Amino acid sequence: QVQLVESGGGLVQAGGSLRLSCVASGRTFSSYAMGWFRQAPGKEREFVATISRSGVRILYADSIKGRFTISRDNAKKTVYLQMNSLKPEDTAVYYCAAGDGTFIAAKDPLLRYWGQGTQVTVSS
Repeated sequence: QVQLVESGGGLVQAGGSLRLSCVASGRTFSSYAMGWFRQAPGKEREFVATISRSGVRILYADSIKGRFTISRDNAKKTVYLQMNSLKPEDTAVYYCAAGDGTFIAAKDPLLRYWGQGTQVTVSS
């Protein structure tokens, strides 16, 4: 079993930055690909970014490419999402996820665990 706890969300003005963190506990963190999803009110949960076990393979959603950066520190059992140049449309609850391989969809069968989410609100 793996527990994922996100932090770092908050309220920021458009153009600002936030750094989300997700700390894992339980089984070996480095055994899992990690990633982030987000869900805005009334919308489906959407893929944001994923990173492989070693950090070599990284994928981003087109909507955030060039603005967000995913990284991981296996020694700290933590995955990060650095979000720059934030826009009001980035407002959502952001969820951390762990899977058996890199993933690009919320219903990907490789996904195993989810965090509880952290709210990010970007004001215009």
